[in-house]
Amino acid sequence: QVQLQESGGGSVQAGGSLRLSCAASGIDLRDYRSLCLAWFRQVPGKEREGIAAIDTDGSARSTDSWKGRFTISRDNAKYILYLEMNNLKPAETAMYYCAAARRVRCNPVPKSFDYWGQGTQGTVSS
Repeated sequence: QVQLQESGGGSVQAGGSLRLSCAASGIDLRDYRSLCLAWFRQVPGKEREGIAAIDTDGSARSTDSWKGRFTISRDNAKYILYLEMNNLKPAETAMYYCAAARRVRCNPVPKSFDYWGQGTQGTVSS
């Protein structure tokens, strides 16, 4: 059973940066490499929305809202997924989640994912 654990959230001022990590366990390296991974965010009262996804071959894609400021990457040897977030805005205060799907290629659409972490809170103050 794949388990995911996010970390790296915290409080920053507008314009600041956060680097989120998502560590996977309960899986071997070959299995981890076969997972498509993604980041999502959610604020209270709203649906979870996709930020970016990264395929098994390292190809990545982001939703338009975050292109150029948010970067997704993965380190297979360490079983870690990252999200670098720069020039953060107060409206981007949210709980951030990582997720994994047993497929080669994926888009950051929640229903496509099989495994989820518990989330890490990111708070941006003005």
